[in-house]
Amino acid sequence: MNFIKTRIKDIWIIEPNIFADERGYFMESYKHDLFQSHIGTFDIIQENESKSSLGVLRGLHYQKGEFSQAKLIRVIQGEVLDVAVDLRRSSPTFGHHISIVLSEDNKRQLYIPRGFAHGFVVLSKDAIFNYKVDNIYMPSEEISIIYNDKTLNINWTIDENKLNLSAKDQLGCAFDDAVYFE
Repeated sequence: MNFIKTRIKDIWIIEPNIFADERGYFMESYKHDLFQSHIGTFDIIQENESKSSLGVLRGLHYQKGEFSQAKLIRVIQGEVLDVAVDLRRSSPTFGHHISIVLSEDNKRQLYIPRGFAHGFVVLSKDAIFNYKVDNIYMPSEEISIIYNDKTLNINWTIDENKLNLSAKDQLGCAFDDAVYFE
């Protein structure tokens, strides 16, 4: 695996080694010792999967306090634009975001540590999205930041009229009203 630093400290792009032939391919999507040596401790306690169609935007979500989650994200089928927003007040990139295309073709993964909001939009007909987390989901501790917050100025690359959002995501708070991490 190749671990690539991003412009936001502690967020990593992971490119697996792909072994392909006429039968298909093989890759390692997680190897404890490699993650430990590049990223540090990441104890996976749950793995989640969702399927969404073109234009579905999920996010920007995060959990506060002791229920904050680190995530290891990949796309099994299709293509998404994945976004992480730095909510760590002490970070020099506080309020900045990173966007990366994750797809079944590039097989890239994105590691997002605790202290970030996360969201994605589906760019293909549909997408199967997989992510591993290091903490349980606690609905009462979840916060959504509105996807089109003017302060964040995220380019989701899809016409806003074609986005499909849940009621929860349509009612997200402004970035300035979010709960931050120290």
